[in-house]
Amino acid sequence: MKVFFVFALAIGLLAACNNSDKNVTVEQAQQVQPSQSPEQSNTEVPAPQISEPTPAVVLDQNAEFDAFKTKFLQEFWRLHPSFGVYVGYYDHAGQLMVPNGELRAQRRAFFVTELQALKQFDANRLSIANATDWNILDAELRSRIWYIDAYRSYEWNPSVYNPAGALGVILTTDYRSIEERKNTVYDYLANVPAYYQAAIANLKTPTREHTELAIRQSKGTLNLLQKQVAEVFQNVVGAGELTYTQDQFADRLAAAADSVNGFIAMLEQSLDEPPEQGWRDFRLGEELYEKKFAHDIASQYTGEQLYQRALTAKAELHQQMIDITQALWPTYFDDQALPDNKLSAVKQLIDKLSEQHVSRDDFVDEIKRQIPQLEAFVSEKQLVDQDPTRPLVVRLTPEYQRGFAGASVNAPGPYDATANTYYNVSPLDNYSDEQAESYLREYNKWILQILNIHEAIPGHYTQLMHANKSPSKIKSIFANGSMIEGWAVYAERLMLEAGYADNAPEMWLMYGKWNLRVITNTILDYGIHVLGMSKEQALEMMIEEAFQERTEAENKWQRATVSQVQLTSYFNGFAEILALREELKNLQGDAFDLRAFNNGFLSYGNAPVSVIRKLMLDSSPVDSTPVDSTQVSSDSVEALAQ
Repeated sequence: MKVFFVFALAIGLLAACNNSDKNVTVEQAQQVQPSQSPEQSNTEVPAPQISEPTPAVVLDQNAEFDAFKTKFLQEFWRLHPSFGVYVGYYDHAGQLMVPNGELRAQRRAFFVTELQALKQFDANRLSIANATDWNILDAELRSRIWYIDAYRSYEWNPSVYNPAGALGVILTTDYRSIEERKNTVYDYLANVPAYYQAAIANLKTPTREHTELAIRQSKGTLNLLQKQVAEVFQNVVGAGELTYTQDQFADRLAAAADSVNGFIAMLEQSLDEPPEQGWRDFRLGEELYEKKFAHDIASQYTGEQLYQRALTAKAELHQQMIDITQALWPTYFDDQALPDNKLSAVKQLIDKLSEQHVSRDDFVDEIKRQIPQLEAFVSEKQLVDQDPTRPLVVRLTPEYQRGFAGASVNAPGPYDATANTYYNVSPLDNYSDEQAESYLREYNKWILQILNIHEAIPGHYTQLMHANKSPSKIKSIFANGSMIEGWAVYAERLMLEAGYADNAPEMWLMYGKWNLRVITNTILDYGIHVLGMSKEQALEMMIEEAFQERTEAENKWQRATVSQVQLTSYFNGFAEILALREELKNLQGDAFDLRAFNNGFLSYGNAPVSVIRKLMLDSSPVDSTPVDSTQVSSDSVEALAQ
């Protein structure tokens, strides 16, 4: 595993793309007690708005701002060393921060100070690239303060307490000699007992759902400490470069494992003896949900508006899938009349096609086999630039990451951009035969290919490879999940538009089913957290209206109970990217070049689509009129019926 930007797709025990809370996550970064109440905070702001520079620059502040960014990041990594490890910044890798009140106060004070320092810069006196960096930093700092003051997940989400992620990167990334990395691990382990003591002290009103998730993932952490550390360092006995004896290392490792065991025991006991005040409801409610949506998604819409648009898109996509089903019906059911209930006919055809899938034992091998084929197609069609020097490695998902996403990508960050990218695939070991068959039917012959497009090429792997080449570290580090997930969904559409799978109507039908997942993710997330949608209602919608297998639907329900807002990032980001592409097509006419658009879009790192739109349109000589991204989204599968 290399530096983690973890982005997961909805597959496996708790399937979804996992960038829900600011990469290493704002939640994990700020598991400490607030020094200021939400009522006292005046830092609440909406999503970032781009300030336009004036044509005549009176005073150029770009050099000063570049110096500010460098100093800001140096201090940021000192206070967030584990996040630094995820993006390839290893200077403080051996420092595991103890998430107590003192750290909380230090971080919050830093955010407030830097927010004030930003005011010395006038966006009108910065280049457009720096002006957008200014806006990203402004929004990021305000968001982090809000997470501490108002969201307060450190009090109710036990799963944010897990030191395994950064430790796993240190173990498996050859950024220094193995002896040096063992020294770093030794230093890192020193604070594990204090880390868990602080975690237990912080937890006040946990949810049952996050408690169960924390237990599963913490058992993976225990396995990392008890097995993987020993395996990596089994031959490292070398003397001069080590700063400890073997007994000292063993004692520190044992103390860390004991702390994890104690945390697991405390959580398991709480399941039998719930808190006196009862479990916190995992649902956020409208007010908290809308604020989190504004911070995380940075959309032009509110959560409620996006929900309404998703309802409309679902109805339109249903009709497109009905049209394909009517055309294909005689091929697969020549002796049966088309049912009067057209959605039932769609489901019946999908069920028939889903019989074609790989075997349980061949699932991971088939994914490995398809990756070179996707690379070849992208190159042949000249869709977007690839880089053969940046390897993609398919592997089984590490145990400490399981339980949240069945498929994910761990990509190197901008400080270590040439390191391996890992495509994690969760094995089906824990599934019964019935569950495995349901799962494999969901990821059938066609959808497994779409999954690999989304996660690998030209989806997450390709996008994150480009992001690491962005000249702006700010845009790459402070990633917008909606842009990242939106690109992966757009990549699916891009491949099918280019004729992938020979434009087979079966592939377009399955793409429609897959795209329904994107749409219903938004409906599900808002419905559960704001409207109080029950499990029964959610399963009925996913199975009967989105044609998902029961195992997938059960997993998605579980996923939705331990995440908030992130499920909306797919639909929102896809709509915005497709709208931008159509906008530039209209502006540039015959001069529009698809590959140039894709490469240009990806060159701006992981910035919000609204930021990238401003940057791309700024380079266009023609005035722009925004395209209705909802209309583009609604029509995004028009070719299904062709």
